Amino acid sequence: MAIPKINPTTTTAWKNLESHFKTIQDVHMKTWFAQDQKRADKFTISWEDFYVDFSKNRITQETFKYLLQLTDEVRLKEAMQAYFNGETINETEKRAVLHTALRASKGAHIEVDGENIMPEVFSVKEKIKHFSHDIISGAKKGYTNKAFTDVVNIGIGGSDLGPAMVVDSLQFYKNHLTTHFVSNIDGDHVNEVIKKLNPETTLFVIVSKTFTTQETLSNATTIKEWFLQSATQEDISKHFIAVSTNIEKVKDFGVDETNIFPMWNWVGGRFSLWSAVGLTISLAIGNSNFENLLLGAHKMDEHFKTEKFETNIPVVLALISVWYNNFFNAESEAIIPYSQYLNQFATYLQQGVMESNGKSVDRNGNPIDYQTGAIIWGEPGSNSQHAFFQLIHQGTKLIPADFIGFAKSLHDNKEHQDKLMSNFFAQTEALLNGKDKSQVLEEGTEETLTPFKVFEGNKPTNTIFINQLTPESLGKLIAMYEHKIFVQGIIWNIYSYDQFGVELGKQLAGKILKELKNNTFTNHDNSTLNLLKHYKNLT
Repeated sequence: MAIPKINPTTTTAWKNLESHFKTIQDVHMKTWFAQDQKRADKFTISWEDFYVDFSKNRITQETFKYLLQLTDEVRLKEAMQAYFNGETINETEKRAVLHTALRASKGAHIEVDGENIMPEVFSVKEKIKHFSHDIISGAKKGYTNKAFTDVVNIGIGGSDLGPAMVVDSLQFYKNHLTTHFVSNIDGDHVNEVIKKLNPETTLFVIVSKTFTTQETLSNATTIKEWFLQSATQEDISKHFIAVSTNIEKVKDFGVDETNIFPMWNWVGGRFSLWSAVGLTISLAIGNSNFENLLLGAHKMDEHFKTEKFETNIPVVLALISVWYNNFFNAESEAIIPYSQYLNQFATYLQQGVMESNGKSVDRNGNPIDYQTGAIIWGEPGSNSQHAFFQLIHQGTKLIPADFIGFAKSLHDNKEHQDKLMSNFFAQTEALLNGKDKSQVLEEGTEETLTPFKVFEGNKPTNTIFINQLTPESLGKLIAMYEHKIFVQGIIWNIYSYDQFGVELGKQLAGKILKELKNNTFTNHDNSTLNLLKHYKNLT
C-alpha cells in the first residue's frame, strides 16, 4: 500500500488556514492569555514524565481545529498505519521505514516482504548484549591480553551523529570505557584521535552499511595502518568490529565474521542508532541503559500510534511547525535544551530534519510551490542566551523555538538547577510578553534610549519539560522528533526517507580526486578551475 499523495494546498483545511491566518497574523499572544485564563491548560499535554506546554504559540482553538482538519484531509492516520506496518513508504528507494521495529516489544510481529523481521532483530540485540558485556567486563581482551580501555566509532552521518549524540547526552551513565568518534575525512581529525590511543587496549567499531563510504573506509584504513605498526594482521580480528551489510568486503578488511553486526535496508542511516549502529552506545553506557533508551523510544512510538491527534505530542508539534513554516514563512527553528549534556542534540536533529524534509519535489514527482523543511539550529541554555538570543528577542526574523528542560539535575546540585531553570522559565516568558515603552520608561531609561530597549514579544515557543534526563527519557525525546519529521513529510506530500541530494557532491568529489592525482582538470566552471589550480600550487 502506497502512502497518500495529496497536495496540502488543495485541501479545504489549507484554504481555511490561509483565510484564518489573515485574521490573526498581527494579534499578540498576550491578548489571548488575557482573554482566557485557562489557555495554558487547553494547550498543554501531560504524558508519562513529559509535560509539553504549547500555549505560547500564535494559535487559537480555531487554528488548532483547522490544523487537525488538515491531518484528516492528507490522510495522516492511513499513512501512519503504512509506516508502522512495514509498507514500502520509501517508494523512491523501494524500502520500508522500520526503525520503530528496532525498539518494538519481543512479542511484536512485523513483516517486510512477507517475512517477520522481529526474530532477527532480537537475535542481533542478543549479540549486542553479550558482546558489550564481554568487552565491559574484560572477558574479551586485546592482542596482548589486556582489557580494553577505549572504543573508537568510525562512521559518518547517521553512523556517527546518533551514537555520538547519545553517548555525549548520557555521559552521566558511562562506564570506564573512553569513547571516541572519527567521522570527518579530514586527516587531522583521525590523527588527533589516534595520538590519544594505545593500540593494545583500543576497540574499533567500523559502521558502514555498504562498506564503501569514502570517509569511513579512508579513516578505517588509516587506523588499521597505524594499528599494524605494533600488531600483526591476525590481531585485527581482536580489535576491529564492523556494522555492515557487505560481509565479503568486511572480511576482506580483516574483520572476523563473528564480529560483524548486520544492518537492514529498511533502516535509514539517520534513524539507525537503535540498531547495531548503536553498538558503541551499548559499550559506553552498558547494555541495560541501551535497552532503556530503546524502551523510551518504544513508549513514544505507542503514544504516537494510539493517542488521538489533539493530544498526540509529535502530531501537535509537527502541526505547529507547519503553521509557522507555511503561513508565517518562518524558515528556521531553534532547539534550546537547558542541559549541557544535550549540547549535540541540535546538531543531531539537523540531519534528521533537514536530510529528511529538505525536498522540492512532491510524491507525484511534481515541483513544489510551497515551503518544505526547516533549518534546524541551536545550542544549550543558558550559553545560548549569551550568543544568539539577541536576534530571537529583537531581530527581524520569526524563529519558533523548542525549549527542552529537566526538573531534576543528575548531580543533585539544587542551587545550580534552580538558577538554570529560572532562566529556562524566564526566557519563554520574556519571548511571550516582551517589554513595552512604558515599562522601559518606568525603569528610568532616558527617552532617547527607549526604542533600543523595547521588546516586541509575541515570539513563539514550545516548552518540553521532562522529569529527569535518563536513557528512557532521551529515547522518548529522540523518537518524538522522528515522528514529528514523519508527520511533516506526510503533510508536505514529500518522501522523507530518501536523500538523493547528498549524492551529487560525492560524485563530483570522486571525479576531482582523480583529477588531482593526474594533475589534469576538465569540464569545470572558471571559479572551480581556478580554485583547483591554486590548491595544486600550494600543495
